[in-house]
Amino acid sequence: MKPRPPRRGRHILLAAGALAMLLAGCAPLTRAPMLAPASRSAASAFLLEGRISATDGTRAASGRIEWRHAPGGDRWTAYSPLGQIAARLESDADGARLLSADGSVLEADSAQTLLPQVIGVEVPVDRLALWVQAVPADGAEVRHTDARGRPGLVIDQGWRIDYHAYAGPDGDAAPARLDVSRGDARIRLVIDQWTPAP
Repeated sequence: MKPRPPRRGRHILLAAGALAMLLAGCAPLTRAPMLAPASRSAASAFLLEGRISATDGTRAASGRIEWRHAPGGDRWTAYSPLGQIAARLESDADGARLLSADGSVLEADSAQTLLPQVIGVEVPVDRLALWVQAVPADGAEVRHTDARGRPGLVIDQGWRIDYHAYAGPDGDAAPARLDVSRGDARIRLVIDQWTPAP
């Protein structure tokens, strides 16, 4: 039977072990170098179909969404979880119009004012078209990239855009799942169908 070290010796061994663990915890963490972001270009027109859930910290909404984006204007159609049209927002050079399921119509100078009533959160409309394509806007900071150089985390005007999945392995594949957040505002978007338009 192996003799046990004296009590004082055991304390020294424990103290030495604790010190080694403490020093190891203070060692700087090494992070894998980030790949240079792959070159990506934004489609000027597209059709996006997917599922969205959003909250502003007090309200929450979820359902399907269809977004037709074009240089001349946009059309968002929000569907309830049961597949009924909950709201439709159209915008063009003349302004924006929101048609609700109850038949009421609201008008505004731009979609920026009315979009929160469709997706539940106020977001910068001009940036949103780039975020859903994983194309960083001017002034945005790409914090992380994936193994193919595609954005993994982007910070833009205080918003955090996390890209969790892409539709395919190519460097220019469209995002398939992303989270957008700032403060209490949260948007989760799962893109089921992405169709660039001419």
